[in-house]
Amino acid sequence: MTVTGAHTEEREVRVGPLTARVLVGGTGEPLLFLHGAAGLMWDPFLDGLAASHTVYAVHHPGSGEGEDLSHLPGIWELVLFYDELLDALGLDRVTVVGHSFGGMVAAELAANSPRRVDRLVLLAPIGLWLDEHPIPDIAGMPPTELPALVLADPTGPLARAMEVPADDPQAQFEAAMRMASILHFIWPIPDKGLDRRIHRVSAPTLLVWGEQDRLVDPAYGPAFVGHLRDARLVTVPDAGHLPHLENPAPVAEAVHGFLDTKES
Repeated sequence: MTVTGAHTEEREVRVGPLTARVLVGGTGEPLLFLHGAAGLMWDPFLDGLAASHTVYAVHHPGSGEGEDLSHLPGIWELVLFYDELLDALGLDRVTVVGHSFGGMVAAELAANSPRRVDRLVLLAPIGLWLDEHPIPDIAGMPPTELPALVLADPTGPLARAMEVPADDPQAQFEAAMRMASILHFIWPIPDKGLDRRIHRVSAPTLLVWGEQDRLVDPAYGPAFVGHLRDARLVTVPDAGHLPHLENPAPVAEAVHGFLDTKES
């Protein structure tokens, strides 16, 4: 786990396979951040949230290099651990922010523990909750195609920050695989579908993803919003499946606006 934010408190709370690190910030409501593609790292988006909130960022199984994935927990099992983690952190209710796979777990937590989730923010939600909008089968995809699905610009600032050569498609592919961790992080999970439990998600929800995110069917956003009681959708330009890393400013603005909205 990479932790480089100036707000980091040197404290860890561990429950089962979960490890929470605390990013101490302002007096705003506590936020639980569940990472997805790219793993858990502090970045401008998380630092921005921590400027006005205390952020509890959690490393969960599936994206660490060298991990034994033969017993990768299912989403339901992870949700049970998250319930215990909230108890260990002394949090009765919390706003949960989840990216990609982390958004799947966040939505499942909201569906199964509605008393714990005050609000829900889903970044780049992958299309696994509703069967009619599956993600592409990328297992046999040529190396030149995957980066364009994951990144808005496979040779852009995020790729350059990872020192990926612009003229090396294989290196771009490997970088995209490292960031998305798709083969290891998504396909082994046995209980991906939320379609039978989506009606239980009662928390106000913000869905955010990049306009160039081609892992998600374009019709998926409106369809998912239509299944929720209180949800709205924001799309971010110049971003793919990692909008909070590729174009963090508008993502942070949308999230802060959502958090600042008082319930009637």
